[in-house]
Amino acid sequence: MLRIHEYSSASGSLASVYLRVADEQLVIVSDEGTWPLPLGALGVVLTRYGAPFDARARSSVTASLRLANGESLRHVRHLAGYDVIARDYLVYEGANGEAWCALAATVTAALLHLARAQAAQK
Repeated sequence: MLRIHEYSSASGSLASVYLRVADEQLVIVSDEGTWPLPLGALGVVLTRYGAPFDARARSSVTASLRLANGESLRHVRHLAGYDVIARDYLVYEGANGEAWCALAATVTAALLHLARAQAAQK
């Protein structure tokens, strides 16, 4: 499992959101539940909210997850010269080798929304 976001819950404790691969399907896991994601959702969200990843940007990889079809997801931290606290980003590398990057909080919110919406339709 790959932790993609950590936040303060309503009770004040830290809560985490994870992604994992189960039977070649991407699943999102939080304290509220576990939901399969629609096929291709990760790539669509990253290309919608992200930008091409600049490999020259100063960042450190905190964890990574191998996905199906040669794709991968990395959780990176980036500390820009004007920031006081490093920001968490997700970097999605598609099968074609192109990498997209977006804020982890934004990607997490979008994926949770898509997964819950899909579950509500069933």
